[in-house]
Amino acid sequence: MAHRPPILLIDAASLYFRAYFGIPESAAKAEDGTPVNAVRGFLDMLATLIRVRGADRMVCALDYDWRPAWRVDLLPSYKAHRVAPQGGEIVPDTLSPQVPMILEVLTAVGITAVGATGYEADDVLGTLSVTQPGPVEVVSGDRDLFQLIDDTRPVRLLYVGRGVAKLDDCDDAAVRARYGVPADRYADFAALRGDPSDGLPGVAGVGEKTAARLIERYGSIAGILAALDDSDSSFAPGLRTKLAAARDYLAVAPTVVRVALDVPLPELPTALPAAPVDPERLLDLAGRWNLAGSARRLVDALAARSDA
Repeated sequence: MAHRPPILLIDAASLYFRAYFGIPESAAKAEDGTPVNAVRGFLDMLATLIRVRGADRMVCALDYDWRPAWRVDLLPSYKAHRVAPQGGEIVPDTLSPQVPMILEVLTAVGITAVGATGYEADDVLGTLSVTQPGPVEVVSGDRDLFQLIDDTRPVRLLYVGRGVAKLDDCDDAAVRARYGVPADRYADFAALRGDPSDGLPGVAGVGEKTAARLIERYGSIAGILAALDDSDSSFAPGLRTKLAAARDYLAVAPTVVRVALDVPLPELPTALPAAPVDPERLLDLAGRWNLAGSARRLVDALAARSDA
């Protein structure tokens, strides 16, 4: 049986933030001076991914709610440090206007972009990873998505910590080698360790090595909490006290960290087109925003894939 090409599930915000900070504004502007560095970099990343991964399907996941109320209700510190004074997420002033540009270009090309009210892009990616026919490759610089890796389907994470040109192609063995836990235990491991970038305090005094040892021994945070209630269980000196002090946090953190796998999504067209679905619109956008080179590279990648 012929090997089926993968579907690429793109963490759009992760990639366009990386593009924004990776390309100077001075190097990518429209004729009227509007910065388009995030747009240009994002399109180039998609072209590279399509060309290198040989994908025939793609969906870009969007953050319709970057800080869902149901997560904040459980853990008020969740992403609290990233809330702007006027509300909403802190985003560079010259990046925000580029997001609608990206969506317009995706529409003209014919690449699906989807979000869901009350959910983050991570949750959309998680749901697609378990509902779309495999193989699945999730593309993101977000470590939380290590939890989606599943060798049986298979679902892999293409981690862009070093950029799209130097992808870390991660399976379960890669997560075990990096963190000492299997991918399906990564969420509990991350909750124990904490993550300041997401406002997760973790357990005071518990770092990566201790978190990994706890997961190895007790299997999960639920197992750890059960062991705390068992007077016969043994913990390293002082560790029981640290875990007991964090009991309230540990009761809610796994739900906050775990990616939702049941987001209500409509039926989505996932097939990559051989050519732009609205070439005139794409030509107009490319001319208006000085994106001719990036648009051409994306179109060429689509054409090359369809000819393969």
